[in-house]
Amino acid sequence: MTTDAMAPINLRAVTDLKQWVYCPRILYYHHCLPKVRPITYKMEAGIEAGQEEVRREARRSLQRYGLEVEGATREFNVRVSSERLGLRGEVDMVITLADGEVIPVDYKLSIKAGPHFKLQLAAYAALLGEARGREVRRGFIYYLPLQRAELVAVDVRLQRTLGSALAKMRLALEQEQMPAPTAHLRKCLVCEFRRFCNDVL
Repeated sequence: MTTDAMAPINLRAVTDLKQWVYCPRILYYHHCLPKVRPITYKMEAGIEAGQEEVRREARRSLQRYGLEVEGATREFNVRVSSERLGLRGEVDMVITLADGEVIPVDYKLSIKAGPHFKLQLAAYAALLGEARGREVRRGFIYYLPLQRAELVAVDVRLQRTLGSALAKMRLALEQEQMPAPTAHLRKCLVCEFRRFCNDVL
């Protein structure tokens, strides 16, 4: 990642990054009109499902992730932050292998990973890497409905995409101008901010 693209920006949470990729306007509404965001059933269900999964996961082995379990440890709801990245967040689970490798796991109440989920995982990897003093090269998205984990490589391409997204987000927040909507307008049908976007549907 380049230092310019990863310079501090005014973001409250890693989830803002996920929302930016899903639709840039959500970031604008969240930060420039912070008191208008409703809490949806989907948000509450996701939080509740994640908490329940932590209770289950603590009793399981790591074999479902295809990892060597001997000497490995797990931490849940790990808070991470970076002034350099301007991000903070909470990783659902962090696996540390016997050789010291650190692997983030992000729970999702979904059955597939879109680009916004993978970029969110890359942000957690960057934050963890900085906090633990080692590069994080992979992570997992865990699909709660399927009880299945998908390996995501945090490669150079994904890191560059992360740096580019953070730079664009910083500019949008500095300018406080409403971005263009998502190009995939079907997303608007279930968006909690649909009533604010009179130019899309």
